[in-house]
Amino acid sequence: MSRGDFDIVVVGAGIAGSALALALRGSGWSVALVEAGPAARPELPAERGLLDFDRRVVALNPRSRRFLQDLGAWSAVADYRCCPYRHMTVWDGDGTACVEFDASETGGEELGVIVENRALVSALLEALAGQRDLAWLAPETVSDIRPGGPGWQLQLASGRRLEAALVVAADGALSPLRELAGFPTREWDYGHRAIVATVELDGPHGDTAWQRFSDTGPLALLPLPGSGERHFCSIVWSQREARAAELLALDDEAFRRALEAACEGRPAGIVACSPRVGFPLRQRHARDYVQPGLALVADAAHTIHPLAGQGLNLGLQDVAVLAAELQRAQRRGLAPGDLAVLRRYQRQRKGENLLMMAAMEGFKRLFEAPEPPVRWLRNSGMRLFQRATPLKQQVMHRAMGL
Repeated sequence: MSRGDFDIVVVGAGIAGSALALALRGSGWSVALVEAGPAARPELPAERGLLDFDRRVVALNPRSRRFLQDLGAWSAVADYRCCPYRHMTVWDGDGTACVEFDASETGGEELGVIVENRALVSALLEALAGQRDLAWLAPETVSDIRPGGPGWQLQLASGRRLEAALVVAADGALSPLRELAGFPTREWDYGHRAIVATVELDGPHGDTAWQRFSDTGPLALLPLPGSGERHFCSIVWSQREARAAELLALDDEAFRRALEAACEGRPAGIVACSPRVGFPLRQRHARDYVQPGLALVADAAHTIHPLAGQGLNLGLQDVAVLAAELQRAQRRGLAPGDLAVLRRYQRQRKGENLLMMAAMEGFKRLFEAPEPPVRWLRNSGMRLFQRATPLKQQVMHRAMGL
């Protein structure tokens, strides 16, 4: 163990922080996980009704799923419930073009899998239980951070002080640790609010995900596991703030009608909707992910528009790369907070994250443009893309992390 209390302190025990702590087990580093909430697994209802699904779902690509399998956390998710999607339909709500993606075009069995957020958190916490080289500090928050010893000294709200050679911020998009450590960010509001809910369909979803683009924002319908003759999807409907406020103010039946009209007959009819929640969308990217003895991962480093469902996948890949670099450092006898070690992580992740963020921003702006010439070019391009099988396969492989 390096001088101080721990070799590595991970702040935040959500999906990214828990996955990193799990990836570091057996590495030889002593690890502490600091979490503001209680260290308790969320309840997972066995029922499959409209009100029984978590409104927060994630679309895991095959690379992320394999990483969770390597961590030993995937089997608990699969044993509970999840829904693979094998087909995806993307269309322009202001035109006639449509693009279809199918797993058979990649030689795989699925494009990805839809998982409830709480199921993934529960599986990671279950896998962490009993980890001997991990100290849990929860509920606990960091109130200050300053240089100390060979790394950093953390002042906790309880009055306890920790020293660590490396401190990792995995505490979310509004990361208090990122602010305390003085990491500058580049960020702006999208001017959109995402509405999330569970909906019940009057027919099977066929393991298909749907995405409709319009000049007011994208709508995604993501398949959920059904129950007998009942069929469900999760929705993420991103709309401009004023329109989102109008939709959130509607009663259940009026919202159902508005959503069904926006779906344009895809998928089957919507027969019921759960209560809705809306949250503002903001793009954020840290100018640097690392300082000596400090690193940012996942949402603490970058947030992205949810239109392609890539946010969590990017975050899990951050975790996988950082864990691999730390294990490599251990084998070479380097300290976990060594800036050269952390810069290797940053070099591998920053470019890929920025590329995905730029692509999502480009899509958003392209489909928001109402001008007829732009709309014609957009639809013509989508029709050409639909016929360009090799290009489609390349895009699918990229999105799937292959």
